[in-house]
Amino acid sequence: MRVSTTATRLVALLLATALVTGCAGRSGTNDESDDEFAGVAEQELYDEAREALDRGRHTTAISRLEAIDTRYPFGRHAEQAQLELIYAYYETNDWEAARAAASRFIRLHPTHPQADYALYMRGLSSWQAGRFSLERLRLIDISKRDLGASRDAYTDFRELVSRYPDSEYAPDAEQRIVYLRNLLARHELHVADFYLRKGAYLAAVERGRWVVENYPEAEATRDALAVMVEGYLGLDMRDRAREVLQVLIENDPGNERLRGRTFRPQHVSAQALSA
Repeated sequence: MRVSTTATRLVALLLATALVTGCAGRSGTNDESDDEFAGVAEQELYDEAREALDRGRHTTAISRLEAIDTRYPFGRHAEQAQLELIYAYYETNDWEAARAAASRFIRLHPTHPQADYALYMRGLSSWQAGRFSLERLRLIDISKRDLGASRDAYTDFRELVSRYPDSEYAPDAEQRIVYLRNLLARHELHVADFYLRKGAYLAAVERGRWVVENYPEAEATRDALAVMVEGYLGLDMRDRAREVLQVLIENDPGNERLRGRTFRPQHVSAQALSA
């Protein structure tokens, strides 16, 4: 008796389906059995995480804290585990993960008593991400580098000081703000100097004005005034240049671009300007 081709194909399809289903079932069982935290109580996970943190075993702590976050999102230790995850990520130099964990905590618990800590750690993670290995030795000028992470840190620290002025982390944040403010202002002046050398005088003036308006307490603000004077000279707007020059003389009479009350442009082919 001959079996039809259609029947043969149907039997083969059914067998293949059965095999796939069986493999999938076994795979699921193996995944479950391979999960080292399956059935582990929240308290046990937290105790192990705390012990690992105390011993400086941050990778081990992360695995336990992540397990708590996944398995017990509303458990007794859920919020504390999220806070300690921020710290553990930070200690393993995983700045991106630390920032993400801090942002998530702030979003989920905006009124938490330790929300200031999460915000501080977010800023500190950006601070570390923006550092360069030779910065402390003054072998490089970090203000010439890409400062995206440092801008994030500056924003976070300012928010911390504004929202939590009495926080125990506010004094340290304020000190870092001073450094970052000067760093970011100098970076803007490097850009402005580039514009002056390229003859983009209006862009240079706008950069100088931006520094004055956004970093008024930075040391670089005085040099920003000099940039504006030179930019206006390049635009042949000598009256505006003289107005800014007067402000420069009043605030920084010893500026290196001044000779008494006379301003000598560095990049612009214009005559010296006297107030």
